[in-house]
Amino acid sequence: MLGKRLCLGDTIGLISPASPENIESIQKGISFLKNQGFNIIEGTHLYDNWGYLAGKDKDRASDIMEMFKNQDVDMILCIRGGYGSSRLLPYLDYDMIKTHPKIFAGFSDITVFLNSFYEKCELTTFHSPMGSSKLEDIETFKSFMFTLMEGYKPYTIKNPPEFTTQCIVKGVVEGNLIGGNLGLICNSLGTPYEIDMKDKIIFLEEVGEEPYRVDRILTQLLLAEKLQQCKGIILGQFKGCDLPHYEKSLTLQEVFQDRLYNLDIPIFSGFCSGHDYPKLTLPIGAIVKMDSEAGVIHVTEAVVR
Repeated sequence: MLGKRLCLGDTIGLISPASPENIESIQKGISFLKNQGFNIIEGTHLYDNWGYLAGKDKDRASDIMEMFKNQDVDMILCIRGGYGSSRLLPYLDYDMIKTHPKIFAGFSDITVFLNSFYEKCELTTFHSPMGSSKLEDIETFKSFMFTLMEGYKPYTIKNPPEFTTQCIVKGVVEGNLIGGNLGLICNSLGTPYEIDMKDKIIFLEEVGEEPYRVDRILTQLLLAEKLQQCKGIILGQFKGCDLPHYEKSLTLQEVFQDRLYNLDIPIFSGFCSGHDYPKLTLPIGAIVKMDSEAGVIHVTEAVVR
């Protein structure tokens, strides 16, 4: 299932399905998008605040469903992540989403929606900047708009020239692209929303987790025999996952080497997507061809119609 490609003058529906965002950041994002030529419809509960959540669960879930139902909305964009998306999964009508396919975009905590909508609705979703992201970053916004407006034909995703990737295990593989935030992917284990990794190419990113915590999460995925099922692994930005000293810690690189390098599948690191900039947009669910030596992702099918 594909959403209709985005065009200037289209309407973007903004929602807060996880943690709350301050009014100034929301208004800044709205102004930026309007200045680019888009119309904005605000979710009913966009400004709600309930502790560390952007309102009550059923209210946030209802905003998602209303945006899919609203025929005036061409694209649904999350305003931020944080925490709370997983709490909404039981309240969503996946059959209705499947009959009203639209562009759905975000990252971080939004990972749970991106993968669930692909698995349960066969909807291609987008790991992308959000409404409160630094959309004025040139490479970030260029990738975002190109994907959503020109992604009706095959294309290639690669880092800007000044950002190099590192080939860990050489190889070229093809499969459906899944993934997003490492912790959120691990949190799906043992639930009805557990991510199917068999024969998939998985993208992973994280923020603010010390190396031993990254180790713990990767180890859990390995013990569950999930990563072993993947065709390839793309490591994105792991922002704030380093330490000022390592007297009593492995480095992040050592964790990757110990936990992943012996899987004998193509792997490359340093891909520009995650909690840093530039933030390249990835189509979750699309069939892609990953070339780990070149550090590129060839999208072999349309991701919008």
